[in-house]
Amino acid sequence: MKHLTAAASALALLSATPALSEEVTAWRLFVSDHEKPVVHAIDAVVGTRIATFDVTAPARLYRSEAGRTVFAVQGKGDTVAAISSGISFGDHGDHGDIDVEAPRLLDIRFDGKKPSHFVDHGGDIALFFDGEGKTRIFNETDVLSGKPDVREVATAAPHHGLAVAFGDHVLVTEPNREAPDELPVGIRVVGRDGAMVGDVHACPDLHGEATSGNLLAIACADRLLIVTDKGDAPDVATLRYDADLPRGKSTTLIGGRGLQYFLGNYGPSAVVLIDPAAEDAFRLVELPTRRVHFAVDPIRAKFAYVFTEDGLLRRIDVLAGRLDAELRLTDPYSMDGHWSDPRPRIAVAGDRIFVSDPLKGVLHAVDAASFETVEAMAIEGRPFNLVAVGGTGERH
Repeated sequence: MKHLTAAASALALLSATPALSEEVTAWRLFVSDHEKPVVHAIDAVVGTRIATFDVTAPARLYRSEAGRTVFAVQGKGDTVAAISSGISFGDHGDHGDIDVEAPRLLDIRFDGKKPSHFVDHGGDIALFFDGEGKTRIFNETDVLSGKPDVREVATAAPHHGLAVAFGDHVLVTEPNREAPDELPVGIRVVGRDGAMVGDVHACPDLHGEATSGNLLAIACADRLLIVTDKGDAPDVATLRYDADLPRGKSTTLIGGRGLQYFLGNYGPSAVVLIDPAAEDAFRLVELPTRRVHFAVDPIRAKFAYVFTEDGLLRRIDVLAGRLDAELRLTDPYSMDGHWSDPRPRIAVAGDRIFVSDPLKGVLHAVDAASFETVEAMAIEGRPFNLVAVGGTGERH
């Protein structure tokens, strides 16, 4: 048997020794202002501002599924800006690596008339432009590399619509051709060649979509469309509202994380928990007063949160289908007035729940375990839309 040399022995020992690593937790909040064209990046762990980015107009914020990018949709500015969150993860099977760097405004814009709905499905992002009736589709990785390959899918007329990139297909709204200013009336499936696959799937007063696990849900006046991937083309099924529900509908949906369900609004003073696989698919949760905003907890899967106009943050036990805790955070925010008036928004960043208080210029931080207030962070202007990105990983 040949003997290893000293150098070879050292190399073998080095390769057999695990690389030194440390566990790192990083969470960031991105906060847009209700009146000013700025986006703040906040370190949500220590509560300090990292950066402020100037955009064209006041923005609604959306994060990608992976959390590597935050998109500032500026309907009144006819553009969408992209911000690198500075936090990314690598999957190594038994653990995930984390990479943390400074957030930055990317030198990329997606221009078009009245951008509205943003949908990320598996890393493929669809931006719908209401003023054109067109969607622009691209991949997040290409955006971060600075060279997005954008393809367009057009509809018959400008309208308030949405699109979802679904593998080789695109689901896109069908406008109300007799009244284009009204909500869409259905969904059509389009292949890469631009040809429609099958018939239009009826969805009157279409508004709102969400993904949970392998299910996509689209909200209609009297039903949900539930979409799954069947290989050759998306399979679109109909889930009608239960007859014993009060009159109403969902217009905003959020997909559960960890548990497969959807949370939707339902009338002004209720939310509805939706499990398409359950015999009783719809569970209504009545609220003591009108709803302002709601969110699911991506970390603690059994909980969701709703902020009501009396200034209270309320916790929903998703499994039990009921409210189980409440916490006063702000002065009342009446839902009377214009729909776009500045009102609180919710985002969950690790072990904290953040609620914006635009009239006081404050972000309230709530401990998710104790459901008690931790601190109030002063933010100049009127902090409004929130998105959170981050998590825990190993850094070598």
